[in-house]
Amino acid sequence: MRVVTNSMEGSKPLRPTSEATLRRLPVYHHLLQKRLVAGVKTISCSQIAEELGCDATQIRKDLAVTGIKGRPKVGYDLAALILSVEAFLGWSRVRKAFLAGTGHLGSALLGYSRFNQYGLDIVAAFDRDPDRVGTKVHGREVLPINKLAGLAKRMRVEVGIITVPAPVAQDVANSMVEGGIRAIWNFAPTKINVPAGVIVQNEDLYSSLGVLLQKLSAAHRLR
Repeated sequence: MRVVTNSMEGSKPLRPTSEATLRRLPVYHHLLQKRLVAGVKTISCSQIAEELGCDATQIRKDLAVTGIKGRPKVGYDLAALILSVEAFLGWSRVRKAFLAGTGHLGSALLGYSRFNQYGLDIVAAFDRDPDRVGTKVHGREVLPINKLAGLAKRMRVEVGIITVPAPVAQDVANSMVEGGIRAIWNFAPTKINVPAGVIVQNEDLYSSLGVLLQKLSAAHRLR
């Protein structure tokens, strides 16, 4: 899969970036933050590669998509590199998000306070269960799902998070699209259909768990 993004919003023409690169950049960012806290001023791809057990050439290619350039035999200014990665990933601009589905997973996401540091502010939660509507989850009042589209339009919400059961996920996605939401983070174990121009990121927890347990079983068989 390839997605279209750019290094600084509005500063350079859009260009394709692989999803693999997008998944590696946060890993680099975590390491860079640790080095910054430790007082490090500069860092090279070779140093990152040694720490993470990765290929330095791949790291160099990944970092290049952010638009930053290192200096030969010196590497990158660490603070500037962190800012470049954050801007490229969209973390430097906080976007409003609506979450639909306040069960165990939805509640856990609502309680994760660090999303704001990574460009996401979940400003409202929605549910179809009358027993949940009107209650509060981590300080947010749960609103009826039929209010989602209208509020999304008025508040100009850009991101939707789906944590509802599979049978109702498409209806929720339709409401989000109707409300003008253009990026959906889908945790429901089903495919959702959206118009062209709407971005969907699927997080299939069951598939990930299946891969993990299969690898564990294979490892046991090799013993």
